[in-house]
Amino acid sequence: MKKVYLLFILLSAGILNVKAQKADDIEVKTKGFTKYTGYFNFYWDEKTGKIFLEIDKFDQEFLYVNSMPAGVGSNDLGLDRGQIGGSRIVKFVKSGPKILLMQPNYSYRAISNNADERKSVEEAFAQSAIWGTTVIAQSGDKVLIDFTLFLLRDSHKIADRLNNANQGSFGFDDGRSAVYLPNTKSFPDNSEFEATITIAGKAKGYEISSVTPDPNSVTVRMHQSFIKLPDGGYKKRNFDPRSGYYDVEYMDYATPIDEPIMKRMLTRHRLEKKDPAAAISEPVTPIVYYVDRGAPELVRNALIEGAGWWNQAFEAAGYKNAFQVKLLPADADPMDIRYNIIQWIHRSTRGWSYGESIDDPRTGEIIKGQVSLGSLRDRQDFLIAEGLLQPYEDGKPTSDKMLKMALARLRQLAAHEVGHTLGLQHNFTASVNGRASVMDYPPPVISLNTDGTIDLSKAYRTEIGEYDKRAILYGYQDFAKGTNEDEALKGIITETIKQGFLFISDDDARPAGSAHPQAHLWDSGTNAADELNRLMVLRRHVLDNFSEKAIRQDAPMATLEEVLVPMYLIHRFQAEAASKMLGGLYYTFALKNDGQTVTRFVPPAEQWKAFNALMSTISPDALALPEKLIEKIPPRPIGYPRTRETFKSHTGLTFDPMAAAESAAGATLSFMLQPERAARLVEYQSRDNSQPGLLPVLNKLVAQTWKAPQPTGYKGELQRLVNNLVLKQILTLAATTSAPESVRGIALLQIDELTKWMKAALTTATDNRKANLLFGLSQINEFEKNPNKFQPAPVLNMPDGSPIGMD
Repeated sequence: MKKVYLLFILLSAGILNVKAQKADDIEVKTKGFTKYTGYFNFYWDEKTGKIFLEIDKFDQEFLYVNSMPAGVGSNDLGLDRGQIGGSRIVKFVKSGPKILLMQPNYSYRAISNNADERKSVEEAFAQSAIWGTTVIAQSGDKVLIDFTLFLLRDSHKIADRLNNANQGSFGFDDGRSAVYLPNTKSFPDNSEFEATITIAGKAKGYEISSVTPDPNSVTVRMHQSFIKLPDGGYKKRNFDPRSGYYDVEYMDYATPIDEPIMKRMLTRHRLEKKDPAAAISEPVTPIVYYVDRGAPELVRNALIEGAGWWNQAFEAAGYKNAFQVKLLPADADPMDIRYNIIQWIHRSTRGWSYGESIDDPRTGEIIKGQVSLGSLRDRQDFLIAEGLLQPYEDGKPTSDKMLKMALARLRQLAAHEVGHTLGLQHNFTASVNGRASVMDYPPPVISLNTDGTIDLSKAYRTEIGEYDKRAILYGYQDFAKGTNEDEALKGIITETIKQGFLFISDDDARPAGSAHPQAHLWDSGTNAADELNRLMVLRRHVLDNFSEKAIRQDAPMATLEEVLVPMYLIHRFQAEAASKMLGGLYYTFALKNDGQTVTRFVPPAEQWKAFNALMSTISPDALALPEKLIEKIPPRPIGYPRTRETFKSHTGLTFDPMAAAESAAGATLSFMLQPERAARLVEYQSRDNSQPGLLPVLNKLVAQTWKAPQPTGYKGELQRLVNNLVLKQILTLAATTSAPESVRGIALLQIDELTKWMKAALTTATDNRKANLLFGLSQINEFEKNPNKFQPAPVLNMPDGSPIGMD
């Protein structure tokens, strides 16, 4: 009996001990670990190199953001320092010992007080379990999980990016990855985690090989943020397609049947006046941006000044000191959600800058702005200024005008990218209103003085644009109590339109076949054709006076080519802009009864003016380089190979002026006869016989090239080059299966008529002329064998042009 009683006592003690251990399980498990307290508590185990996350918020939504604080450094691969990978609302869900990180589907909602109605929509569409694990310790309602596996993974999908870019075969390497403790922290409203991640494999691509010590081992850092969602104090603002803002959209299945089910809200920061009724009021909390301490001082000051222009727009909207720009505190982490950041990033080649934001997908509220500015952009503008000014004259001090222009560009660039993080899209029509917005892509405005000198004093803006002020007024005005906000916003848009401002963005400006005659990238002036003509006069002056003064003392003479490229092609973007006048259509994002003209053909006279301006760019006189300049550009010396910034060559090692001409003329012709543009020429003439039409355009094109009097010598060779390019483009148009049959038929008609003319012209042609004609006929013969499979020899591409500085 005593033995039984003793056994009972021992078993009871064991049970009590187990219960006591369970109650203190997390404390016991984490004994000796370093604890980080904040939004999520977590623990660091130095011995194992692991992070353990304590979860006490089940079924509570929060924002999860992944980013990359240390990048790859290749513009082509696009894996930059500071890049945001993605943001999404998530929540932890517990089922027994299993923990799932679930992403609800916010694309489909029911904004309703009826719980059953909300549930029916939630259950109708899939959610995503983006990660899962099991509990390793528990204390009451709190659980502990090994969070290391979540952190040590390729959350930025770098391996996929490299594999898809044909850089090799890559995958995540756990053995060469570890938690990066210096940037792993926890604050009251956000917890931040970072890891050193290695993507390993067998490299084969040039891009990854050019930026990594060992291209088979690509090591970066990846950051994960868990962020408390904003409170309910933010007021959503309805999106208007004329406003110039980005939007967040979702389908609301609780919407009455007589209202649109698709809901759209614009994205913007939270900003409120202390006194909404006051004409001028300080904000409750200002919007503050912080500039990267890693930028050089001159650059840093320019970025602070340029980004600070936005305060002018907020002042115009009735705020005082609502937008501020400061230097990032020395101990701050740029990835910390609490800081809107302007980062200065380095790449091996020049590339796009960009402005991203982390938004609350429920409301459109911007939580963090993240600007990334490429550090080689100022050098490209400096190079352009060198070509324009030819500043390196023996015995004379170098002008500071190049530096001033480069810094002016950086101010504009900072303002532009910050604008994206305020919620604004590109406005590619701002140039027609006197550079009314920093959200356009501006080329430098260059003037030729009467004494033959170049004037760069007005190269870039020096303040925020008038359109920008109107846009901020729409997005950020805080209306007094009792104001009908919808009517007030409608009034702002109406006044913006009345002032002559138009908003057209990326989808309508970037495509080669786009139709709007005022929506362009890197263009100037109120009329694209007039500005192209002006620019060609300036270009001719620069080329005729181009010399070794464009490069520094002791620079290889061959490097004249790097400076020559942007001078020779200084018209490239304006030519693309002028081409949009052919088959062009004025239009607006008009709403019903808003008073705007919905669509209007470009007048025929304007189209023919654009045609003539474009033809002037491919004339032998325009394409020719001075002989004295050609003689000064030798083959490349050791250590200075050809790059993507130099012209290609048909002549081996030597500089090839014909190849330069081919790339320029080929680009212009490809824009003029772009298939969608050709289709509009046919359609518009069928609707209005005064419109130019495709056949008249082709007739004039052939008349001014093949059938025109042929020069001799170098310019004669240039003319024959252009003749071949014209024929290639017409043959390509006829062979484009995606083009309408009417377009292909008209191209075939032109080819047939040109064939007859060529055969007749052979009888009286000189040898050079005969060679040109025979080659043209041979190309037509090859085409006729199988039009659908015909592919002429590719035209040489121009060296990289865009980006001139941003996205």
